[in-house]
Amino acid sequence: MKKMMMVEGMTCGHCEMAVKKSLSGVDGVQDVVVDLSTGKVEVEGDNLQDNLLIEAVDDAGYEVKEIE
Repeated sequence: MKKMMMVEGMTCGHCEMAVKKSLSGVDGVQDVVVDLSTGKVEVEGDNLQDNLLIEAVDDAGYEVKEIE
């Protein structure tokens, strides 16, 4: 299963690593790919729950604008 999120506020490599680290700690997440230029974050894994993914991004200090 893949989820695509639009995340606002990421501007640098530190931002990218913070979001990756936070999302990687969510149950079921196997891979996280962040594209700083577009603000898109692709999450791949099993039984991904939108609310847990959004919470992880919030905990990292960023905001999810959209999730598919």
